[in-house]
Amino acid sequence: MRKIYSLFLITLLLASCGGKKEKSVQDVIASNDLAKIREKKASLDTQMQTLSDEIKILNDKISELDTNKKIPLITVLSAKEEAFNHYLELQGAVQTKQNVLIYPEMPGLLVRIYVKEGQYVKKGQTLAKIDDGGLANQLAQIEAQAALAETTYKRQKRLWDQKIGSEIQFLQAKTNYEAQTNAVSQLRRQLAKSVITAPFSGVIDDVIKEQGTVVAPGMGSEVFRIVNLKNMYIETDVPESYITSIKKGKNVEVEFPVLGEKLTSKIRQAGNFINPANRTFKVEVGVPNHEGKIKPNLTAKLKINDYSNEKAILIPQSIISENANGEQYVYVVEDIKDQVGTAKQTIITTGKTQEDIIEVLSGIESGTKIIKEGARSVKNGQEVKVLAVSQ
Repeated sequence: MRKIYSLFLITLLLASCGGKKEKSVQDVIASNDLAKIREKKASLDTQMQTLSDEIKILNDKISELDTNKKIPLITVLSAKEEAFNHYLELQGAVQTKQNVLIYPEMPGLLVRIYVKEGQYVKKGQTLAKIDDGGLANQLAQIEAQAALAETTYKRQKRLWDQKIGSEIQFLQAKTNYEAQTNAVSQLRRQLAKSVITAPFSGVIDDVIKEQGTVVAPGMGSEVFRIVNLKNMYIETDVPESYITSIKKGKNVEVEFPVLGEKLTSKIRQAGNFINPANRTFKVEVGVPNHEGKIKPNLTAKLKINDYSNEKAILIPQSIISENANGEQYVYVVEDIKDQVGTAKQTIITTGKTQEDIIEVLSGIESGTKIIKEGARSVKNGQEVKVLAVSQ
C-alpha cells in the first residue's frame, strides 16, 4: 500500500515538472554551466525533501488506518519477588572415621580366630588369640608370690601397729608387697596384648591373616579390618573464595548417582586450613546410613547452599542481551492497552545464576512486564502485541 502511494506522488511530481517545460538534467549538464547545474541540483534536493516529508505523513496515516499491519507478537513475564537459593555444586567421597585396620600388639603365633568376615561385633569383643609364649604361667607364679607378699605385709603391719618388731621389717614387707603387685599388673597388661579385641562396634569387613600365621606389631601385619557404617560423612574440597559463605550448619543436597538416591543434610565441620597446593579447604557433611547402603569411598554429588535471598527477582537467562558497552538489558512492555503496548529497552544488573535462572539486582521492580518469547525480534520503542502474561 505504501509503495502505491509513493509511486503516485512521484508520477504526479514528474507530470507537474513536465508542464512547466523545465530543462532536463541532461540538458543542464550539456550546457556546462556550473551555476545552472548547482541550481538544478538544489531544486531537485528541495523536491526530494518535500516528497520524503509527505511520504512520511502518508505512512503514519496508513499505519493508523491499516488494520492488517504487522505487529510483533510476544509473551511477557510479570516480575515478582520470590525466595532464591544458590547452590555450589561439588563432588565428594563418603568416609567414615570408624574404618580401621587392627594390628597385633605383641609378636607370636596366631593360634585362634573367633570371628569371620561380615560378622557384627561389639566393642571389646575378642577377635583372635596370639600364643603368649608362657606369659600366663609367669603370671600365675608372680600372682602366688604377690599373695605371699600381701600376707607377710599384713602380718608385719599388725605387729607394727602393736609396736612389735622393727620398722625396717615392716617397710621391707610393704615394699615387697607393692613391687609384687606392680609386677602382676604389668604382666597382666602384657598378657592382655595376646588377645585382639574390637576397638569399637562394627562389622568385620576383612580377615586378613589366617589362623596359624606368625604375626608381629608393625606395618604388613594387619589381622582384621573393622568398619562401622553408622557414623558416615562426605568429605570434599571447597575453593577458598567460598570461605565466608560455606560454614558449619549450611544446608546441603546430597545425591548418590550409583544408588539413585538423594537426601538433605548439613555441613557438620568446615576446615580452618587452606591447602596451599590447590587453595581449598575441607568440609564434612554428615550422612545418615540407617539401611547400610552407603559405603566408604562412594562418590557423591553435593549442592551446598552458599547464598539465599528471600525477596529476589528472577528471570530466564535466555531473554538477556548485551549491548556494545557490555551492559546487559531486557525489553519490558509499557502502556499496555487492549493487549498492545510499547517495548522499552531496560539496562539491568544481575547477580548469581542457578541453572537457567538469574537474579536481577537492579533495573527491574516487582510487577514489571518483561518480554519473554519474542524478545529477540523487537526494537526499542516498537509497538508489540501481548499474547500471554505468565507469573
